[in-house]
Amino acid sequence: MMKKKLEKLGMHALLGVGQGSVRGSYLVTMEWNGAKNNSKPLAFVGKGVCFDTGGYSLKPAKFMEDMTYDMAGSATVVGLMKNFALRKAKINAVGVVGLVENMVSGNAQRPGDIVKSYSGKTIEILNTDAEGRLVLADALTFTEEKFKPKFIVDLATLTGAIIVSLGSEYAGLFSNDDKLSKQIFDAGEEVEEKVWRMPLHKNYDKLMNSKNADVQNINYVGGAGSTTAAQFLQRFILNKTPWAHLDIAGMAFSKYGGALNSGGATGFGVRLLNQLVEENYE
Repeated sequence: MMKKKLEKLGMHALLGVGQGSVRGSYLVTMEWNGAKNNSKPLAFVGKGVCFDTGGYSLKPAKFMEDMTYDMAGSATVVGLMKNFALRKAKINAVGVVGLVENMVSGNAQRPGDIVKSYSGKTIEILNTDAEGRLVLADALTFTEEKFKPKFIVDLATLTGAIIVSLGSEYAGLFSNDDKLSKQIFDAGEEVEEKVWRMPLHKNYDKLMNSKNADVQNINYVGGAGSTTAAQFLQRFILNKTPWAHLDIAGMAFSKYGGALNSGGATGFGVRLLNQLVEENYE
């Protein structure tokens, strides 16, 4: 879907991130119907920030050239959907990716702006570099409402804080569902794409409550950067759909080669989620 349609739908959280770029903002949906029946689809949602300057909350110059990898979550979703099609997976699945570029310009989003998300909730933008969660907010609510999936797994290079916590060994897993969490954890152990579950708790919500809107996009009090980001996302799951958020910031890109990949993009998450599906849902 292109800008005009997204505007009509009210996806102002996603559109706000990309409004400073000369390149368009898009929401792309892919469907694979491999089940014999119309069973509810499994949904996979990806953050696709194709370049992230940070916007007016500008990133430091050092290593900014790596910010082409901020679309790794969406790349995983596209790769996973292609994999389902190639191996004719016996499931119904949907992939949804929000594609934007976060640039600085005369038309870019400003700190202090308030946007209305697709869910109807208003968001105060305190930091324009906490942008992936804005893209996901609209994509998550849309996916849940339109496809009524069995579960939603989102993937995003979301926070530097998860790299501080887990480095390049584990992705952070945040979820509202113990069963789905265990399935993802076990699949990760099996294929060596490891995840570690991190806490969500309603007490963290107060760090994200805004005086001027329903929610603010960053916790300024300090601490728990990955958890508060996940708490933010959880507010956009409106109907208690089982949901898991994978923060893959430390896993999606490696300056050094590993056993399965040369340096650069790793494709983390494709084998993990394929294993999850194969083991539990086919």
